[in-house]
Amino acid sequence: MCGICGIVTGGPAPDPALVEAMMAQLAHRGPDGSGYLVDGEAALGHTRLAIIDAPGGTQPLSNEDHSVWVTFNGEIFNYVELRTALRKRGHRFRTESDTEVIVHAWEEWAEDAFNRFNGQWAIGIWDRRAHRLVLSRDRLGVRPLYYRLAARGISFASEVKAIFADPQVPRELDPVGLGQILTFWSTVAPRTAFRGIEQLPPGHVATYDAAGFRSQPYWRITFPARGEEPGQDLAENAAGLRARLIEATRLRFERSDVPVGAYLSGGLDSSVTAAAIRSFTTVPLDTFSLRFTDAEFDEGGYQRLMAQRLGTRHQEIEVSTRQIADVFPDVVWHAETPVLRSAPAPLFLLSRLVRQSGYKVVVTGEGADEVLGGYDIYREARVRAFWSRDPGSAQRDRAAELLYPWLERNPSKAPAFARGFFGMSLDTADPAMSHRPRWSSTAVLRSMLASGLRAELDADAAPSLIARMPPESSSWDPLARAQWLEMTTLLPGYILASQGDRMLMANSVEGRFPFLDPEVVAFASALPARHKLFGLDEKFLLKQAFADLVPEEILYRPKQPYRAPDAASFFAPGSPDWIDEVLSPSAVLAAAVFDPRQVAGLTQKARERSDRFGNTDNMRMLAILSTQLLHRQFIAEPPARVAASPPGPVHVVNTAISERQEA
Repeated sequence: MCGICGIVTGGPAPDPALVEAMMAQLAHRGPDGSGYLVDGEAALGHTRLAIIDAPGGTQPLSNEDHSVWVTFNGEIFNYVELRTALRKRGHRFRTESDTEVIVHAWEEWAEDAFNRFNGQWAIGIWDRRAHRLVLSRDRLGVRPLYYRLAARGISFASEVKAIFADPQVPRELDPVGLGQILTFWSTVAPRTAFRGIEQLPPGHVATYDAAGFRSQPYWRITFPARGEEPGQDLAENAAGLRARLIEATRLRFERSDVPVGAYLSGGLDSSVTAAAIRSFTTVPLDTFSLRFTDAEFDEGGYQRLMAQRLGTRHQEIEVSTRQIADVFPDVVWHAETPVLRSAPAPLFLLSRLVRQSGYKVVVTGEGADEVLGGYDIYREARVRAFWSRDPGSAQRDRAAELLYPWLERNPSKAPAFARGFFGMSLDTADPAMSHRPRWSSTAVLRSMLASGLRAELDADAAPSLIARMPPESSSWDPLARAQWLEMTTLLPGYILASQGDRMLMANSVEGRFPFLDPEVVAFASALPARHKLFGLDEKFLLKQAFADLVPEEILYRPKQPYRAPDAASFFAPGSPDWIDEVLSPSAVLAAAVFDPRQVAGLTQKARERSDRFGNTDNMRMLAILSTQLLHRQFIAEPPARVAASPPGPVHVVNTAISERQEA
């Protein structure tokens, strides 16, 4: 994995010092070296985490005649097959890297190249012949890619802090982006938390040249019409899923020139990927797990059971609430967005353990819930649809009590509240019926905003998102519509970003996600809904496909999503000083995001009884803490938490004489 950045001015050559400043902000993404190209009105920068072809894969990298240059963050897992195909078409290669495949694929197939890639990427291509910048992001948004358009020119980078390295770039929070976060838990591309900074949406390619900036999709999330799914046989589908997932896992584990480890969460998804690695490769496997001192959140028993079954070399880290509070400023710095949960913090600590253990790459189970129907929100929608067929039925309205059996405060212990919460918006014709309770409960947080900021928000963030749903989605199964919403909002904006890429790359670790392999996603999208969610049995087909490799105790345990202690982490005795600083009346007034009186009231409540906070108060407190930190780190002060120079050795590319020399 790496960090990428670049500038196209439309006029004078970019300042090399600015390119180096941008690269310095990305040193954590690529500590093994860096390089940059300045070519007329364009510059590309790169910081490298060397995974494939360490000697030959230095970037920026070009084709034979130096007419096409690339800076690339990610992995193209089918690069071996693509290189073979390109050689047959006359292309000549001088390295063994997947990066060089990109420039030749662009020469051969132009934008169609991205449809041929099996991987995870953020790419910047400078085509010297056309004076054109091309940006591309992988299908589901595993890797981040931000940009800023100016009156003349564009800058782009893997992280916003690199764009902010330019002192001429205004730094402001974006009210619309905040409104999306306080509804969907994340912004929805192209929106970000910062005004004037956009992100390339997943599955998109953009070009910038004399005609301006243009962005369009090369891939879309899609599903067949309900009842028209091509495969209906359960056994055949289980075999098909198994074969594709094993191959996806094998590719991600074997195509690396450095050792690859695996996360074990104690749940089904990471157990399946670890079991596939252990059973279908010959490479020794190290596994890593996250535990909690609070038993309510800990899954250590299941993790150790799976590690023992597989015979892995297993390591774990046990996280306390104080550790969460201590590292939370680092979490926000790397996430570059407000977060409504503390869950990214333990993952930050876990990736640090991975790096300290000598690993640069881990395989994880992210994406299984989205593509195979594993989330509780899908089960909620199934229950609510059942309820809607006879809303007056006293028996049906108790169905919500079947949800969340693992939760200490589960619906069966507060049936009146459960019926009120899950009973809202039972209109099955609503394409977002599945998500209305979550969105509504999260949008309550908007009442905490300062009055001036509330005036700038959309009244409701949902209509603009629903308007983007494909016209054919009306023919999809309701589960497919719920999956589309989840794969458009929470997956790229929170799961793969705040909990994924950012927490991994904060410690220079690359994550690989077999469940997001394009072959797996296409196969899963075409499945009948009942093979994914059978009654209320989530990821039903996955359990069928890997029943022989996963212990029954894990295979059939109730679904328990990953969680961490929230507000209680920040108000225990001896909490760090930064909490009082960002919650002080002066800091709240300076940020002008939240109403100071409401912040003071909630803070007092947290100091008295944060351990008894409900879901809404937990989200309120995390939203305030993370947004206040974000304002302090990026708005009130210039980003300055990095080295003064990019990681060395620094390679400077001179296209005029077509040589690379070390600076």
